[in-house]
Amino acid sequence: MNSRLLIFTDLDGSLLDHKSYSHSAAASMLERLKKMGVPVILASSKTRSELIAIRGELDNSHPFIVENGAAVLIPDGYFDPPPADAHRSGDYWVTEFCAPRAHWLALLKRQRRNHSGEFLTFAESGTKQIREMTGLNVIAAERAASREYGEPVRWLASAARREQFIDAVEKSGARVLMGGRFLHVSGDIDKGRALRWLRKAYERNGFGARRFTIAVGDGQNDVAMLDAADQALIVRSRVHEPPKLTRTSGVVVSEKFGPEGWREGLAAILDTLPRELTG
Repeated sequence: MNSRLLIFTDLDGSLLDHKSYSHSAAASMLERLKKMGVPVILASSKTRSELIAIRGELDNSHPFIVENGAAVLIPDGYFDPPPADAHRSGDYWVTEFCAPRAHWLALLKRQRRNHSGEFLTFAESGTKQIREMTGLNVIAAERAASREYGEPVRWLASAARREQFIDAVEKSGARVLMGGRFLHVSGDIDKGRALRWLRKAYERNGFGARRFTIAVGDGQNDVAMLDAADQALIVRSRVHEPPKLTRTSGVVVSEKFGPEGWREGLAAILDTLPRELTG
């Protein structure tokens, strides 16, 4: 927690392989960062339940960002005192940035009039269909279904109709983010806002010491986070083109794909940073 360096990372297609969900190719870099005392902060479209499980697999005890920036969860006792705008929920202090899932499901229900048969929500899919769409096992699919702040949508029609759908949903007050597999319908949130909030929480807890942030991602829903960080790493994807960023400097694009690119890109960035950040 005393490290001046913070790493915010997407999961699917970045730290985790897009198909197998394995992080094994990034294991050596994760171990290096752990020895350096650098927090690796997971920032994903995944749910609280999913990220708690993944943090266990990674032996990660740091705060994390759920559902594309809808909320930040901080383990109890991590900051003393906890942030003033957080509330206690189980073993975590939670700060939320948008309305609950029920609000967005009601909005999507209204879109059925003009887009009947063109999209499928997680809420109406059930565990079996979520497994078919994601390749997850039963337990993981149940965790993926436990949304709290928004709703993943599988688009079934043409790209042109998809753009009409997105326009209508956003005019109704939602925001739509395009992930690797799904459209994510929620509020005016993004991972960049969550990054900035959490960076300030670290700085307050560290008596004002400025934190240097690295953001890692591969998709469109990572753009705000990649733009907000001091340094951005775009991990090359086998299934889509690299996202377009607003920034033009401080950006590295990996040569390799998925967790191999995650490891390779971070190694290149760490080698360029001042010793006071990595030492």
